Amino acid sequence: MSPDEARRTAEQVARNSYGRLVAFLAARTRDVAGAEDALAEAFAAALRLWPETSVPDNPDAWLLTVARRRQTDALRRRVTRRTGEEHLQLMAEEIEAAASTPEDIPDRRLALMFACAHPAIEKGMRAPLILQTILGLNAIDIASAFLIPPATMGQRLVRAKTRIRDAGIPFRVPEKTELPERLDAVLEAIYAAYSKGWGEIGDTGTPELATEAIWLGRLVVALLPDEPEAKGMLALMYYAESRRPARRTAEGAYIALEAQDTGLWDSAQITLAETLLSEANAGGPSGRYQIEAAIQSAHVARRRFNLDNWTAIVALYDHLLVLTGSPVVALNRATALAETKGPEAALAALDAIAHDKRLAQYQPYWAARGHLLARAGRAAEADAAYELAIGLSSDPAVEAYLQRQRHALPQTRH
Repeated sequence: MSPDEARRTAEQVARNSYGRLVAFLAARTRDVAGAEDALAEAFAAALRLWPETSVPDNPDAWLLTVARRRQTDALRRRVTRRTGEEHLQLMAEEIEAAASTPEDIPDRRLALMFACAHPAIEKGMRAPLILQTILGLNAIDIASAFLIPPATMGQRLVRAKTRIRDAGIPFRVPEKTELPERLDAVLEAIYAAYSKGWGEIGDTGTPELATEAIWLGRLVVALLPDEPEAKGMLALMYYAESRRPARRTAEGAYIALEAQDTGLWDSAQITLAETLLSEANAGGPSGRYQIEAAIQSAHVARRRFNLDNWTAIVALYDHLLVLTGSPVVALNRATALAETKGPEAALAALDAIAHDKRLAQYQPYWAARGHLLARAGRAAEADAAYELAIGLSSDPAVEAYLQRQRHALPQTRH
């Protein structure tokens, strides 16, 4: 096997098993960073050895065994008392048994997610910590999702992992009375993962990160069937996923929502989303995800049945903005407001949040601003906004779409 083939195989295993193996390795020790380090060394060993020895029949078992040895050695250096040695022996035996039958490795990802959402962890770091430990996202990707500088994000993640170890935070799904203050972070992390996967292109349908996020969402709903916000979040992901077949041309070009062929939308996923949203609304007061799902439901009705429901959409955004205070919600509300009050009213709404430093490097803000300025006939200002949006774009298809919008402006030079 060539080094490239070994690397591709190791990367595939990492995508499929990273969170499951980290959660299992960290469950006994509470040392998330140590589990990540041990697994990273196991993957490095795989890249070094698999080209020479071929990929093992059970890659997960191989990685778990190597990671366990590294983890045990690191722990033994810190633990010298007999009780500590006995604990290490029990842990080693448990992991060795799991490695011999990888299909029986307990899936402790949900327990790790709730450990990361423990009240002892800084509130703003709970969702980012889940994204790194469960899905293996790096600090740069996580920082962009939460509008925080990468260096700051990296430092806070290290502190949060240390807190889990030092405080001995248990890996378990909390009791019902403990859920409210933890569930929000778990849902936020899952949806942030889906949002990142939403922008990716899969070779055979849905990208793996989006698939993983939906799987985790289904897992939370299955384990907590009475939590309306969990169903609201899962509905929101299904609404978005239903449009995936229509958001790119066969050549990969980006297609905006208003130009999509609704006949390509996945009706089964829309039906599933509608059912989940209905169950969520019957289960309790509307939270963030229920409202966002309701907005997507309104867009489905508007585009499929030509309904003029922009006033209702703006009202939903008003409610969501009061609930969250999010600049991203304010941005989306402004674009909806353009359909009821016109582009100048929408631009005034954008001006009200322009001082928020988090938006300075947020590509959708400048793209929306360019679109609204173009509609208002302010071509020179639109050109400048589009230029910024293009420079901030990481998706070539979106960049090409914005270039087309920019070149369609009258009497401007590019």
